[in-house]
Amino acid sequence: MISLDISTTFAALGDPTRLAILSRLAQGEATVTELAEPFDMSMPAITKHLKVLESAGLISRGREAQWRPCRIEPQGFKPAADWMEEHRRIWEASFDRLDDYLKRIQSKRGNKRGRKQKTK
Repeated sequence: MISLDISTTFAALGDPTRLAILSRLAQGEATVTELAEPFDMSMPAITKHLKVLESAGLISRGREAQWRPCRIEPQGFKPAADWMEEHRRIWEASFDRLDDYLKRIQSKRGNKRGRKQKTK
């Protein structure tokens, strides 16, 4: 079962606006106003997106006088990245077993066809 933290992370990552915000913050700190510029939405809507990202641990918001810088928090991605890595290994192993199985079947079919051709 996925932990609540990872579910929160995936839910936060499931929105295109939040993904765009994270992409921008990957380039460096930005103010809420700077983050809102490319979007056709109200500041309260942007603030809601930032709160979702913050509650998921993906960003942090500071306060320096009138400036409210937002920054990405790389460690917030680790639980989800670890979960995905674990499942990537499981699926790769499964695909490797499937590939081996298909090769065995093809080999058996090839042997049967070869025998039939020799008897003609």
